[in-house]
Amino acid sequence: MALAKVIGTETEFGITVRNQLDFNPSVASGFVINAYRGDAARVQWSFEEESPGRDARGFGFETAVPSDLEAGMANVVLTNGARLYVDHAHPEYSTPECLTPLEAALHDKAGEVVIARAARAAQELVPAGQIVGLYKNNSDGRGNSYGAHENYLLSRALPFDDVIRHLTAFLVTRQVFTGSGKLGSENGRPDVDFQLTQRADFFEEEVGLETTLKRPIINTRDEPHGTPSKYRRLHVIIGDATMSETQTFLKVGSTALLLAALEDGALPDFIALRHPVESCWQVSHDLEMRRPLRLEGGATATALDIQWQYHDWLSKYAEQFEGEHDLVLSEWGKILTDLERDPLSTADRLDWAAKYRLLKGMQERDGLSWKDPKLGALNLQFHDVDPERGIFHRLVRRGAINRLFTDSEVDAATTHPPEGTRAYFRGECVARYPKALVAANWDSLVFDTGEGSLKRVPMMEPLRGGKDLVEELLESSLTAAQLLDALGGSDGRAGTETTTIPG
Repeated sequence: MALAKVIGTETEFGITVRNQLDFNPSVASGFVINAYRGDAARVQWSFEEESPGRDARGFGFETAVPSDLEAGMANVVLTNGARLYVDHAHPEYSTPECLTPLEAALHDKAGEVVIARAARAAQELVPAGQIVGLYKNNSDGRGNSYGAHENYLLSRALPFDDVIRHLTAFLVTRQVFTGSGKLGSENGRPDVDFQLTQRADFFEEEVGLETTLKRPIINTRDEPHGTPSKYRRLHVIIGDATMSETQTFLKVGSTALLLAALEDGALPDFIALRHPVESCWQVSHDLEMRRPLRLEGGATATALDIQWQYHDWLSKYAEQFEGEHDLVLSEWGKILTDLERDPLSTADRLDWAAKYRLLKGMQERDGLSWKDPKLGALNLQFHDVDPERGIFHRLVRRGAINRLFTDSEVDAATTHPPEGTRAYFRGECVARYPKALVAANWDSLVFDTGEGSLKRVPMMEPLRGGKDLVEELLESSLTAAQLLDALGGSDGRAGTETTTIPG
């Protein structure tokens, strides 16, 4: 049976400080992170077990080398189990580990709220006249692209070659419903007025380890954040930061379902694109979604044709299960149907369609060139996370965007962790013992209980440490020292063993 598809997203936010002559994005990002006033622990991030240079193809074992900001205090672990920090000169929010696509979409949306609150707190501290802006987008229009990554738990037993074969065409063609829309083109791609995604122009390789240069469709980073002999963390970097809750749900839900079917050996075949990198930007540039893509063997198919094939295969696979798969398949089918009928009919669910409708309306009404700065400003403002300034937020208030969650549900997710993964244990420890917690990463916590040496609690099992197993333990431990005493050496509830680190 396929492993539960533990899901997480990582979003790098665009940042500006208007009217600041010496604007430095790294410094500004650290300033925003440190301004955040929510319930959290400001701890050192432990890079000891991290190995972003390790390649799933069997080579490369570099360990993480943090920047000064990354290694310093520009790092916050929240009571919901998430991480808020500086990465590549951007504020970044990494969600806690989630058990379902709905939960992942909820916590991704909660990240927007956290970032907006951090920006608002930073705004109160800057000199008069300066304006802090945070944007959930992926391109600054000046040749720079920043990431919106997804992570999925896979079995180590699944050959990575199978992932490459089955996932490439799916990721390239799912752009029809994962894009947030982009004015123009970059990176030497053909000129267009508008395209579906902000990331497609920047992908240059089919398979590879990089995330910032020569970006690959299939990323081979082999950093499991769990027991390496059992787990693989699939790091997906081809996808936009999406503000629509339905769109984020569909993005992670369809991908998680495909990966589960792959682990179960339930995919009858795979679709091979003849030119995957070229197809990547071709799909993004095709607003009508009618361009045939060349397949190996000489046949052709549109992006929608390919997505319908995956939908058909996965519908048959999901017949044996009950639960959220039905909602994923239903929303997926509705989106594909509407994209075939009239792509802009999805403007209530897809960022790119909502944005294009606004930009095209303004362009036609005012007789503007597609390169007019007014359209560029509107394009950027669409992604502003500030509820008062952001165009997307205005559409939500007008009822023009479908939602999956209420404001109160999103607000609760900014402080409460998912209950079915180790994120619950991490988040509750942040809430209960913030002064004793001195360092953290995804698979361990480090405590200082005043005994002269630090105590590390490994959490190598992503599916252990949930509420059902550790709530009673936490309730009975008034201090971190009591918690560690209760854990003793080995305690299956948190999937941990406590060890002493020389102090």
